[in-house]
Amino acid sequence: MKFEVLTLFPEIIENACNYSIMKRAVSEKLITLNAINPRDYSKDKHKKVDDTPYGGGAGMLLACQPYLDALASVDRDEDSGIIIMTPKGKIFNQEMAKQFAKKSSLIIICGHYEGFDERIIKLSGAMEISAGDFVMTGGELPALCIMDSITRLIPGVLGDSESAEYDSLSDGLLEHPHYTKPREYNGLNVPEILLNGNHEKIKEWRREQQFRITKEKRPDLFEAFLKTDLSEYDKKILKKIGLI
Repeated sequence: MKFEVLTLFPEIIENACNYSIMKRAVSEKLITLNAINPRDYSKDKHKKVDDTPYGGGAGMLLACQPYLDALASVDRDEDSGIIIMTPKGKIFNQEMAKQFAKKSSLIIICGHYEGFDERIIKLSGAMEISAGDFVMTGGELPALCIMDSITRLIPGVLGDSESAEYDSLSDGLLEHPHYTKPREYNGLNVPEILLNGNHEKIKEWRREQQFRITKEKRPDLFEAFLKTDLSEYDKKILKKIGLI
């Protein structure tokens, strides 16, 4: 997977990718990273990338020429995806991460200041993506969240092939609780079922917990899950705990 990130602050992207799973993915050439600064493509003698908005208003808007020329410099594959970080976009989710992880490259355009000239969005053909219903000063941190979520789905990135499969939201549900040593801490004990070695019972308990926790904390996700093609195994458990 190739990440091509258009950003006025390439150091933010590059530095964040020097740690943890992202660093390993880069060093093992499972992903490649190229941070492109639109300022380098500005034709303004002062390398400006923004200007005042027509019609008045606060702030400065990112201008078409530096961004679209920077975008034109990127080598694209046939299946390259292109997204632009904006609060107006669709909220990113795990299903999007799975779809993007199948592509050979992803181009991410990060905004700053008051936002983009609308023609950047239209002429780039980018999919508008938001990290959530909140406003930030720039698109770099949301872009890194997206890059991280996609990277961990790429084969070979995680040491345990099951790690991504059982993460929260991997199948539309929240994760079950986890425990490690010691068995008792400050009066709280590890559930006995996790200690008995009965792997079938443990698997069933964990699934029950996923259903209960998702219904309690994210009823929207739980209702969406119930509308999917439920397996007989899941139907059996849901009936057992009285959730269908």
